[in-house]
Amino acid sequence: MRLRIKICGLNDAAAVEAACAAGADALGFVLAPSPRRLTLAAARELLRLVPPGIERVAVFARATRAELEQALELGVDALQAEADSDWPPLERGVFALPMLRDGADLAQRAAALRLAPSAGASLRGAFVLDGTRGGGQGELVELARAQELAARHALVLAGGLTPANVAARIRAVRPFAVDVSSGVERVRGQKDPALVHAFVRAARTLETGLSQEEPPR
Repeated sequence: MRLRIKICGLNDAAAVEAACAAGADALGFVLAPSPRRLTLAAARELLRLVPPGIERVAVFARATRAELEQALELGVDALQAEADSDWPPLERGVFALPMLRDGADLAQRAAALRLAPSAGASLRGAFVLDGTRGGGQGELVELARAQELAARHALVLAGGLTPANVAARIRAVRPFAVDVSSGVERVRGQKDPALVHAFVRAARTLETGLSQEEPPR
């Protein structure tokens, strides 16, 4: 199965172009308080740069219904927010990409999610696992919990991934997808195109090798 790669927190044209050229499957645009936060107008301009076939995700932390409804007006493919956010009804093919923070009760919270089966190259039906402090903090998730969830669910592994460690984390966890933000930045909030390419290259190289191996038992 092909690994999906999401580059999150893109906030300028150079970063969007680098992620698309590198071969990312999904791009995340942050609309919540963050060094990477975009206005709706700025997000709309960047979304126009994304070619067909790459999923466009509006990203929040814990969000209100009004915030999520505003993001729907951008014409994105998905809304990402903490699982206990106030989700509006989603129509016109838009899907939810819930995010869970790592923690001792993670398995129970994941089991409570109601997700459609994953489909093709889409992130539909998946959920994001991030560190205990939430997105963009560069905090690794606990490996054993991530392994357990990835064996049962379409898991998007986030939290502390970098070009240097993504291959080892993929090999250990075997996630459905990986998601990076701070790990491909030159300074906080500014993506480095070279690091974006290096991250995708490292993930794809490891993916090619794993396709010929038996999954861990």
